[in-house]
Amino acid sequence: MRHFRDELDELQRRLLEMAGLVESAIHSSIMSLVDRDEEQAKEVLWKEAQINQKDIEIDELATRLLALYQPMAKDMRFLTAAIKINGDLERMGDLAVNITERSMSLMREQQVKPLVDIPKMADLAETMVRNSLDALVKRDADLARTVLLADDEVDRLRDAVYQELLQFMQAESTTVPRAVDLMFIAHDLERIADHATNIAEDVLFLVKGIDVRHHAEVRE
Repeated sequence: MRHFRDELDELQRRLLEMAGLVESAIHSSIMSLVDRDEEQAKEVLWKEAQINQKDIEIDELATRLLALYQPMAKDMRFLTAAIKINGDLERMGDLAVNITERSMSLMREQQVKPLVDIPKMADLAETMVRNSLDALVKRDADLARTVLLADDEVDRLRDAVYQELLQFMQAESTTVPRAVDLMFIAHDLERIADHATNIAEDVLFLVKGIDVRHHAEVRE
C-alpha cells in the first residue's frame, strides 16, 4: 500500500509539471500577441511537444494504477480526476498553440486596435488555471469554487471583445481578417477558462464527492 501512495504522489507531481508547462505556454502565447514577439511564439511551439509527451505518460501511469490496484473511494476519485485533468491540460496546450499561430499572423500586420480586453481575459484565464491546480494540491474546495465563479467574467469580456471588433469590421472592411483572428483568440481564451473550470469541478468532486458540472451547488 505504501508503494501505491508513492505512485499517487508521483502522478500528482507529473500533473503539476505539465500544468507548469501549460501555464507558461498560455502566458507566452498572449505575450507574443501583445509584444509582437516571435521568440515568445517559438517558445510555445517548442513546449507543445513536451506537453504532448507528458500527456501520454500521465495517462499511462493513471491507467496502470487503476488496473493494478483497483482503488476504492477517494483514491478512485483522484485517479479518475487525474485522467480528466490531464486531458484538460493537454487541450489548453493546444489552445495556446492556436493563439500563437494567429499571433504570428497578426504581428506582421498593422494592429486593428490597442489590445485591452484580450490581455484582461488572458490574465483572468491564467489565474483560473493556477487556482484550479492550487485547489487540487491543497484539496481546497473554496478555492475551486472561486474558479467556477470567475468563468462568468471571462464570458463577459469575450462578449465585449466580439462587440467591439464587429464595430471595427462594419466601419472598415479591410480590418475583417485581423479582427476575425482576434475573435478566435478571444474564443480560445474563453475555452481555456472553460477547461480551468472543468479542473475546478473535478477538484470539488474529489474533495466533496459532489458533481457541480452545471454549477447548481456553487451559486446557492
